[in-house]
Amino acid sequence: MSIPADDLSRQIAFIKEIDKLKYIQRRTKLFAGDRHENDAEHSWHLAMMTIVLSAHADTPVDVLKVIKMVLIHDIVEIDAGDVFLYDAQQSHTNTDNERLAAERIFGLLPPRQAEELIAIWEEFEAGLTAEAKFARSMDRLEPLLQNTANNGGTWKEFDVDYEKVYNKKKAIQHGSALLWQFAENLIDESVEKGILKKQ
Repeated sequence: MSIPADDLSRQIAFIKEIDKLKYIQRRTKLFAGDRHENDAEHSWHLAMMTIVLSAHADTPVDVLKVIKMVLIHDIVEIDAGDVFLYDAQQSHTNTDNERLAAERIFGLLPPRQAEELIAIWEEFEAGLTAEAKFARSMDRLEPLLQNTANNGGTWKEFDVDYEKVYNKKKAIQHGSALLWQFAENLIDESVEKGILKKQ
């Protein structure tokens, strides 16, 4: 089965464009705390977490679809930038800028692939399906693991308190009750250790 030359050139253009994701720095630091994570590293880690933890989803999920979601969910940040989860000024929800970014970046692909990836991105953003709920659980769990591993990390750096962390992380419960129980315990332990302040 031959691939039209134009399709291949569009796919290669997309592949080159998403290399920019490696330059988008996140606020969270690696587990060792020695440097900030970039978006590509974050997406890879979520994909691996999905493979390892998918049996803990409350509802059986299509693992490949979840992997697709976590690999593409932050690609829009190439244009829109990364919004810190605890940003007090800017909302961490879907924005018009992210929509334009999705259309431009995924639009580099042949139309059928562009439509598929935009639909997967939209499904993740809506957070309504079992796959989207679990993908979003992974997205909220990874930085929690990082901050507990690196002595409070961004919580200390940006003066984030228990209530903010708890309110943002409770989205984990929509994908996995077991992982939320684990996360709640980590949050409580962080308060006990003094790496997360409670008012």
